[in-house]
Amino acid sequence: MLAYGHQPIVQNYLTDKQLNEPETTYPLNFCRCQNCGLLQLDYIIDPKLVFPVNYPYRTGLTNMLIRNFQLLADALEKNYNLKPNDLIIDIGSNDGSLLKTFKAKSLRVLGIEPTNAAQDANASGIETIQAYFNANIAKETLKKYGPAKFITLTNAFAHIPDPAKIMQGIEILLDEDGIFVSESQYLLDMMEHLELDTIYHEHLRFYSLKPLQKLFSLTGFSIVDAERIDAAGGSIRVYAKKGQHTATKRVRELIAAEEASGLYDSEKLKQFTDKMIDAKNSLMALLISCKKENARVVAIGSPARSNTLLGFVHIDNQLIDYACEKAGSPKIGLFTPGTHIPVVDEKKLLEDQPEYALILSWHIGDELMKKIRELGYHGKFIIPLPQPKIIKK
Repeated sequence: MLAYGHQPIVQNYLTDKQLNEPETTYPLNFCRCQNCGLLQLDYIIDPKLVFPVNYPYRTGLTNMLIRNFQLLADALEKNYNLKPNDLIIDIGSNDGSLLKTFKAKSLRVLGIEPTNAAQDANASGIETIQAYFNANIAKETLKKYGPAKFITLTNAFAHIPDPAKIMQGIEILLDEDGIFVSESQYLLDMMEHLELDTIYHEHLRFYSLKPLQKLFSLTGFSIVDAERIDAAGGSIRVYAKKGQHTATKRVRELIAAEEASGLYDSEKLKQFTDKMIDAKNSLMALLISCKKENARVVAIGSPARSNTLLGFVHIDNQLIDYACEKAGSPKIGLFTPGTHIPVVDEKKLLEDQPEYALILSWHIGDELMKKIRELGYHGKFIIPLPQPKIIKK
C-alpha cells in the first residue's frame, strides 16, 4: 500500500470566504487486490460529493480529449460498420463533446450525465439525460429510445463504486450484437511514466487488461478487442460484447506485455512507490531552490490530477503564486483544494512574466509549452514528472 495521507476532493475548489472555514479531507491509499491484481483505492467517498451537480470540469476545454473522441468515432466507423440512425449512448457524457463527433456522422446520440454539464450538452444540441446511470435508468431509456448499437464510457469507468451494477445496466440497454467501449487510464502507462498524479478519489481503480477480463467475464461480457491509446497520459480502450467471444490478437499481446513487464509482481509495485517518493522529494527541492533565488513560480493549468501532486508534495501558495487557466474556465477566481493556490486567467502570466512556470498538465507538456511560448511567455518551464526538470528554450 502507498499512503498519500488525507487529501481533499480534487474538484472542491474554494472561494475566498471558504479559505477561512474547515476543509474536509479523506484517506487516499493505493492498494492491490491479491486475488485479481487490480490496483485500487481502499476508501470510497459518496459519489454525490465527488461528482456534485456543480462539478466544474468540461471535456470541451481539453483539446487532447477532443482529438481522442474523433479518433474513437473514426475507429468505430471503420471497424464496426456504423449505419445512419444507429443509436450511440455515452455514459458520463459531460458536455457532450464525444457525442458531437458521432452526431456529425449521422448517428442518433444520447448522453447520460449526473452533473450540470448535462445542461451545457442539451444547450449545444446533444440530447442528454441528467441522472446517475443504473439499471432503472437503463430500462427507462430502452423503453423510450430502443437498444443502443454502441455504448461508450470514456475516462469514467474507473470512477464507478460498483462496476458490476453498471454492467447490469449496460447489458439491459445494449443491442444483442452491440459494442460497449470503455476507456480508462492504463496502469502500465501510469507505472512506466510515473503518473503519480492520476491517483485521486475520482479514480477508484487503475485498470490493466487482466482484471478487466475477469470483470467482464463475471458480468456476462467478453473483451473482443483492446488497444493502448495516448489519451490522458496513456489509456486502454476496450471493446466488449455480450456473451462468449474470441478476443483479437491485440488482447493476447497486451496481456503478454503486462505479464512480461512485471505488472502483477509485488516488487514492481515497490519500485514504483520508491520512485514516487524520490520524485516528490526532488520536486520540492527544485521549487525551494527557485524560491531561494527570489524567483516567482506560477503554475500552468489546474487540472484535477494536479491537486493530488500539489497535496502529496505539499506545494502550496507559499511556493506557487497562482495557477493559470484558459479564459472561460469555471475555476478562475477560486482556490485549489487543500493547497489554496489562486486560479487566474492565463493572461496574467503574460503580463507578469514570472521566472518559472510549472506545467501541471505535464502529460501534454510539449503541446502546452509551445502554446504558451506562442502567446508570449519568456520565462523557464518546470516539468514535474517523471523527474522534475527545468526547460529554458
